[in-house]
Amino acid sequence: MSTRNTRKLEKLLVANRGEIAVRIIRACRELGIRTVAVYSEPDTGAMHHRLADESYLIGPAAAAESYLSIERIVEALERSGADAVHPGYGFLAENAEFARAVERAGATWVGPSPDSMDLMGSKVSAKRLAEEAEVPTVPGFSGEATPEELAAEAEKIGYPVLVKASAGGGGRGMRMVERPEDFQDAFESATREAEAAFGEGTVFLEKAVVDPRHIEVQIVADDYGNVVHLGERDCSIQRRHQKVVEEAPSPAIIGERRQELGAAAVRLAKAAGYRNAGTVEFLLSGEEPSGEEFYFLEMNTRLQVEHPVTELVTGFDLLHLQLAVAAGEALQVTQDEVRVSGSAIEVRLYAEDPQTAMPSGGELLLFDPPEGPGIRNDTGVETGDSVPLDYDPMLAKLIVHAPDRPAAVRRLRQALREYLALGVTTNLPLLRQIADHEAFGAGEFTTGFLEEYGLTTPSEVETPPEALVAAAVAELSDAPDERPPATDPFAAGRVRPGGGHRVRYLLGDTEWEVWAERGSRGRWMLELDGHEKHKKEVEVVARRGGRLYLLDDEGRIKCGVVQEGRDLLVGLDGYVYRLGKRRSLNLDDLGSGAGASRGTSLTAPMPGTVIKVLVEEGAEVEAGQPILILEAMKTEQTIQAPYAGIVRKLPFEGGSRVSGGAVLAEMDEAEEAKEQSGEQEVNT
Repeated sequence: MSTRNTRKLEKLLVANRGEIAVRIIRACRELGIRTVAVYSEPDTGAMHHRLADESYLIGPAAAAESYLSIERIVEALERSGADAVHPGYGFLAENAEFARAVERAGATWVGPSPDSMDLMGSKVSAKRLAEEAEVPTVPGFSGEATPEELAAEAEKIGYPVLVKASAGGGGRGMRMVERPEDFQDAFESATREAEAAFGEGTVFLEKAVVDPRHIEVQIVADDYGNVVHLGERDCSIQRRHQKVVEEAPSPAIIGERRQELGAAAVRLAKAAGYRNAGTVEFLLSGEEPSGEEFYFLEMNTRLQVEHPVTELVTGFDLLHLQLAVAAGEALQVTQDEVRVSGSAIEVRLYAEDPQTAMPSGGELLLFDPPEGPGIRNDTGVETGDSVPLDYDPMLAKLIVHAPDRPAAVRRLRQALREYLALGVTTNLPLLRQIADHEAFGAGEFTTGFLEEYGLTTPSEVETPPEALVAAAVAELSDAPDERPPATDPFAAGRVRPGGGHRVRYLLGDTEWEVWAERGSRGRWMLELDGHEKHKKEVEVVARRGGRLYLLDDEGRIKCGVVQEGRDLLVGLDGYVYRLGKRRSLNLDDLGSGAGASRGTSLTAPMPGTVIKVLVEEGAEVEAGQPILILEAMKTEQTIQAPYAGIVRKLPFEGGSRVSGGAVLAEMDEAEEAKEQSGEQEVNT
C-alpha cells in the first residue's frame, strides 16, 4: 500500500463493549497494535476488559454516565496515551462530536470524517444528497413542521406512513402509522424514543413500502477519492425493525441489479466525501412507488453488525481495511478485483425471551458455540460471564459460509442444533424456527417474514424424552452405584430391589418419573413414565463440564446439563428445557392463606423509567387497555391490563426510575371489585 501521509497506529482505544470490542481487540493483535478497553461497573469482569492490554473504568451502569460519556472516554484516551480510537457500532459510533473530541485530543479517529457523519447521520440531509446523486428515494416529507402540519403531510403522502427519527438507526424512534387517528400518538412516541436513544427528537415522514427486502451495500473509501463496494447483504428478516438474520449475497439480487445497487452506493459515498467503511441501505420492492425498483433508505457511517458475512464471501478483513485507511494508506483493491465466492449467513444470538423479545440477564452457566469448517463465532462472552440488563442484549453472532446458499442453510441448521447457551434465556428457539422454515430455505422472504409465518412468537416445543434422559444421567453419574443402608427411612420407592435409582422431574403440571440403572462400559438403562412410557438405553461417550455426549440407537446426542437453583437446565438441539424438582412441603405455609388474593400486581420486566401513566387510581379498565408506558433499554414498552378490572394502586408517576420486578400497578378483577362493592353496600 502507499505510504504517503501515513501515520503508524501503535495503541488503539476501543470505545465499546461486547462482541464488537472483542473483535476489534483481536484484529489489532493481528496487526501488532496494542489495545485499551473502557468498561463500566457491571462490565468489570467482561471479556473485552480481560483481553485488552490496558483497561479503564469509566463509570456506573447507566450508559449516559459511561459508554455514552464523551468526557469520560476522552479522559481515558488521554490517560492511556492511545493514538487512535475505534468506536465499534452503537453507543457513540455515529456521534460526530465524539469524533471531533478524539481528533482534538490528538488521536486518529477510525471512521469517516465528522463532517461526513453530520451529513449522513441525518436521514433528512442524507436523502437530499441521495437525490442529488441520482439515487432513487422513497417519497416523504422532511423539514420543520408542527405535529399538525406533519399530520397534514401524512395525508398527502397517503397511509400507511412511517414516522422516523432523523438521527440514529436500529428501528428506534420509528413508528408505522396506518390510520390518521393514530398519527398523534405515534408522533409523540417516536419523538420520545428518539430523544432517549440519540439525544435528538427530530422526526420526518416517509411513505411506508410494505413488505420490502432490506438490502445494504458495503463500501470502503480512502483519503484519496478511491471508493469500492464489496457487494450487498440481505437483512430482511427483522423483529421490531431489529435485524435477526443477514446474508451475502442476497438471493433476491441477480444480474444487472447487483451492479446498479453497487454503483448507486459508490456515487453516494463520493458525493458525501466519505472515507473509511460505511454501509448504504436500500429497500427493494416490486410496488415501485417512485418508478424505480430500489430506494435509498439511509447510510450507516460505521462498521455494521453484519460485516462478517461480507468478509467471508469476499475474503477482505474489514477491520484491517478500516485501520489501514485510518493510518492514511490508500486502497490497493479496485472494483474489478472484488469477487464474491459462495454464500454466508449470520444470525444474532440475543439474551432475550423469544416469546416476549424482552432482554434477560444473569449468569451464563454454560456457553458452548458450535465449531467446524465454515463456522465462525463472534462473541463477547464465555461460560461464567454475567450478562447485564443495562445494554444491548446481543451475546454473539453465528456465521456460516459454504460454496452455495443451500449448503450454507444446511450448515446453519446443523450449527444451531449444536449451540449451547444455558443460564440466560436466549432467542435460539426463534433462530432455529427461522432457519428450519421452508420459505427461508428457498430464499423467499421480506421484512414481514416473521409476521407472515407467525414466527414473532416461536411455538412451544414439547420436551423430548432425550432431555429427561440427559438430566437423569447427568444427575446420577456422580452418585455411588450402591443401595442405601437398611436404616434409611426414605429408601422405599427410591431404589428398586433389583438395583437402579429413581428421579422425578416436573414439566409444567406433569411429573415424570425416571428409573435409571447403571450398566457396564458407561451404559445406562432408563425407563420414563409420565403421560406415556418410554424406554431408553444410552452410552455416556464423554462428559466435559456441563457438556454431555451420549450415544443411543438413533445416533449421537450432544447436550448441556447445568443446575440452576433446584432446577436442571437441559440444552438440546438448540432448545433449553427447564426440569423442576419437587420442593419439600413447607409447614409454615399451611393455613397461611398465601395465594388466596385474587388481585394482581403488574411488575417491571427490567429496570427502566416510567414515561407516562395513562390511567388514574380507581379507574375501571378493559382487558388489554394500556396502563402506563415504560422505557427500558431505550425502547418503549406499553404495560397493559391483563383483564378487565379496577386499578387500585399506581406507585409511580411519569419520570420515575424503577427497578426490575418493581410493582407498577395493582389491579383487582372486575368480578372481585363488584363483590367488594356489594359487601360495602351491605355493611353501610
